[in-house]
Amino acid sequence: MAGLTAAAALLLALAGCGSNGGSTGAGSSPSSAATASASASPSASASQSASPAATGKHTSYPLTVTDPTGQTFTFDKAPERIVSTSPAETEILFALGLGGEIVGVSDYDNYPAETKDKTKVGSITQPNEETIVGLEPDLVVTGISMPAEVAEHLRSLKLPLYQTQPKTLDDVMKDIADLGVITDRQSEAEAPVASMKADVQKVKDAVALVKPEDKKKVYIEFAPGWTVGKGEFMDELITLAGGVNVAGDTTGWNEISEEKIVQSNPDVILYAKDLIDSESGKPLEDIIRGRSGWDQISAIKNNQVVGLDQDVLSRPGPRLTQGLLQVAKAIYPDLVKE
Repeated sequence: MAGLTAAAALLLALAGCGSNGGSTGAGSSPSSAATASASASPSASASQSASPAATGKHTSYPLTVTDPTGQTFTFDKAPERIVSTSPAETEILFALGLGGEIVGVSDYDNYPAETKDKTKVGSITQPNEETIVGLEPDLVVTGISMPAEVAEHLRSLKLPLYQTQPKTLDDVMKDIADLGVITDRQSEAEAPVASMKADVQKVKDAVALVKPEDKKKVYIEFAPGWTVGKGEFMDELITLAGGVNVAGDTTGWNEISEEKIVQSNPDVILYAKDLIDSESGKPLEDIIRGRSGWDQISAIKNNQVVGLDQDVLSRPGPRLTQGLLQVAKAIYPDLVKE
């Protein structure tokens, strides 16, 4: 059970469910999270496969696309009834102006405000299949947090389940563009992508003069007892912000070694603000500050322990670069102005 709790915590952290509940637990094995993270396979993207059919800023149908997991779909027309089982993908769909076409969202969706009026289809990792089928969607969009076996089961019900697998900011921007092609919202996709690129450039410019030897060491914890290494967008955000991830010698989500973090002596500690550990009932900040020997870490001694909006930082959607700005400001408050 502990392993399942840990996996759920990581999956929900990736999907950014914090402000709807705001609690999570720790455990011993990230097996399900690893499955979700590792299930991406090289494939043609929607924008690549759709480009021959695109005319100007509009999409010509029928349209055949392949999602990042290798699943192929053919759309005879722009989808008119869309279900999203993931908050990040919901944010993308709303950014494309598809609020009227969205008929269902996950229980954890909270942004934009219009999500509260949509039919709820259950959890991120195990949505309610009967509810989804009953909504008669012509497109179901899900994200990186849905385990491969759950996605396969939903597809066995003849649901057109398109799954994203973003690992980088470029992946997120590509997902926005690809969904814009599928839904004939190519023009609408340009604004959020342009805004994200502008945010990235703003951060790059702000930290451009930070010398390699002056880069601050950063530790990030977004689920109790877990941190993230290479191959995940949170690590990329730290790097883009001019920091050095102290877990950068690992890959993916990892259960932390408390002693190793002490030895790494990060200058800045980032954590999920307002997150309460379901097992201990303690805020994540209190857990971090209360660990044995951690009072000797520079970040804690110098009070450089910064809580960030977990929804903005952990959802691979249009607001992710707002999370990048928050990370950069937390690391270099004198250089970065949001």
